[in-house]
Amino acid sequence: MKRSFALLLSVLLGAVFLVSTGPAATAAPYCGITWGSLAETQRIGSPEAYPTGVRAGQHECFDRMVIDINGKVRGFDVRYVSSVKRDGSGAVVPLRGAADLQVIALMANYTSTGQQIWRAGNPNELVPLTGFSTFRQVAYAGSFEGQTNFGLGVRARLPFRAFILDGPLHTSRLVIDVAHRW
Repeated sequence: MKRSFALLLSVLLGAVFLVSTGPAATAAPYCGITWGSLAETQRIGSPEAYPTGVRAGQHECFDRMVIDINGKVRGFDVRYVSSVKRDGSGAVVPLRGAADLQVIALMANYTSTGQQIWRAGNPNELVPLTGFSTFRQVAYAGSFEGQTNFGLGVRARLPFRAFILDGPLHTSRLVIDVAHRW
């Protein structure tokens, strides 16, 4: 009887330990980032806008590209592509890095008479990126039929997000963040 009781007790205790050990823990996302690498698109109605500058910054968990805009941008399309092409001509924009992000802002960079509004000093090197973890190159790829195209050379195909910030006053900013790692 004592032997049966001991055997029953050990079987029950074993079952308790098996049931109470929940699923294996999964690693938390890097810096809490839950972005992916699929295309991000937003289209909104808005008056005319044009770029006034491009800048980049480094953050603890991601690199950030900002396109400053006079007016309210009508939307954007940001996606990884096999190569970024110049608007109008279709010529490939050579970008450093293992992945190319195409950044299309729905705004023109020319007047109604066809004159370019914003001019980049060096269209192939819009922003100095020495020491950046993720970004390798930012290039201007042109403006055609109401959209302005940029190429962002990235170290690898990494998670990103894109969004619009309004203000101050009649300006807006298109922001692209690319994580340092998955």
